[in-house]
Amino acid sequence: MALRGLLRLGEVAVRVLDMAEAREHYGKRMGLHEVMTDAAGQVYYKTWDEHDHHCLVLRQADSSGMDYFAFKVFDDATLDELEPKIRAFGLHIEHIEAGVYPKSGRRLQFTLPSGHIMQLYAHKEQTGNSLGVLNPGVLPDEGVIRGFRINRLDHALLGGVDIDESARLFTEVFGFDLSERLIDAEGGQSLALFLSCSTKPHDIAFVLQPTPGRFHHVSFLLDSETDVIHAADLIGKYRIPVDVGPNRHGVTRGMTIYFFDPSGNRNEVFSGGYVHYPDTPTLTWDTTELGHATFAQDNIVRESFLTVLTG
Repeated sequence: MALRGLLRLGEVAVRVLDMAEAREHYGKRMGLHEVMTDAAGQVYYKTWDEHDHHCLVLRQADSSGMDYFAFKVFDDATLDELEPKIRAFGLHIEHIEAGVYPKSGRRLQFTLPSGHIMQLYAHKEQTGNSLGVLNPGVLPDEGVIRGFRINRLDHALLGGVDIDESARLFTEVFGFDLSERLIDAEGGQSLALFLSCSTKPHDIAFVLQPTPGRFHHVSFLLDSETDVIHAADLIGKYRIPVDVGPNRHGVTRGMTIYFFDPSGNRNEVFSGGYVHYPDTPTLTWDTTELGHATFAQDNIVRESFLTVLTG
């Protein structure tokens, strides 16, 4: 697939209650690489196999949750092409100049119908994955891959109102495919929507909630299901609170663990999932199979998974 337009989820900004605890969790335990602290005290992280400078931003605050998420687009021309389309959809756009966000070019910012702040940018400083680009080999030096052995930032699941309208923005304006959906078996209402701009099962997803702008989880990719078990061992070793896992999703077919950072923000590490192409039909689940859709190995619906979100 020749990827153009929106490329991938490039950045998620998360609020934490205690920065020292958060650094212990995301850096020492999960194994993300801390790359900078800005003048406001925000801490920036990257995963080992991403070339861009950072993918996760932590800000200490009085409440946990997500400040914004940002997708990287192909080039500056893409930003110019998308701006009038976003306006025509009915959303107000704020222009953010290059350099306001560290190591980043100019950005477009707007609020989704679901209540979440979204940004688009084309440029971020690339610092590499330590392998170089000439004869890079396959394995970095000892210590580069560490902790949970996370490869990259993968996706986010967001909770809010008007998720059908948010999905329409992603499909009609941004060119995403609706890869999977969960609907109410009785009324047909959309309960969860999964959207892809790549060959992954999803790059962003929305779950219906009565309150706008809620944060369900940020997800990181592992190389293999063996690495999922390795991560589970470390989660147990360090007594990190677990929501669900290890288990396999029916939706996306990924092998997963859900756990919480010290501030109550849900994280996911996963591996696997099917390959999605533009001609792959939308897969539909309904609530008669909610257990299998969410966790296919034991078919148990977890109340916490459906109702516990941060702001």
